[in-house]
Formats: sequence, structure tokens, C-alpha cells
Amino acid sequence: MDPEEASRPPMAMKDYSDEFKADAVALYESTPGATYKSIAADLGVTRATLREWVLRDREHRGAVSAPAGKTAAGTGGVTPSADPQERVRQLEARVAELEASERKLATERDILRKAAKCFAGETNW
Repeated sequence: MDPEEASRPPMAMKDYSDEFKADAVALYESTPGATYKSIAADLGVTRATLREWVLRDREHRGAVSAPAGKTAAGTGGVTPSADPQERVRQLEARVAELEASERKLATERDILRKAAKCFAGETNW
């Protein structure tokens, strides 16, 4: 536990829906270079809670280690190469990075849409 988490008062136990947990795990898994801390902060859950959900999901799927697509975030650019095959490999890697970013954004959008529907149903306009 990091010092910042240790200094906070204990949070009340919340009961999150299975759908929210699955969305949180999908967001973490589809975000290159993501940390439990960064995604948990975005979603308003603790780092330990998100980690538990991810590990439970991986165990359920039989994937104990990190997924193959889970790498540190790239620099975002492709350096020119004299070798055409190397240039193609670099561009393919960049496309994969952008596709992962697109999946992350789509997942975040879906989470926000669901939250908006939930909150709209709770308000008494």
C-alpha cells in the first residue's frame, strides 16, 4: 500500500455490479502502460480492489500472467528507418498502439454512457 492510500480514512464497502467490474477490468487490460493506481483513480475505486478484480478475471480465464498486449506506453511516433521491412514493423506496432487506445476510449465512453443512464434514473427532475 502506498503512503497516500495508508493516510486516507477507511472507505465504506461498496457493492459494485458485475458489469462495472467487467468494464473496469476491460479498461485496465486494454490500456497500454496502465497501472492499477491510475485506472482505479479514474474509476473511483481503490488500487487493491481493481487489482483483485483483474487477478480474479485472469484466474477465471486461465491467464495468470499479464496479457501479451500489455506493454509500456510507446513514444507515439515512428522513427524513420532505412530498411523498408523495419519501417513496416514500426508502422504495424503504431497501428496496434492506436487500436489499443481506441479500445480504451470506447470502453471509457461505454462506462460513461452507463453511468449517465444510471444517474439520470436516480434524479428527480
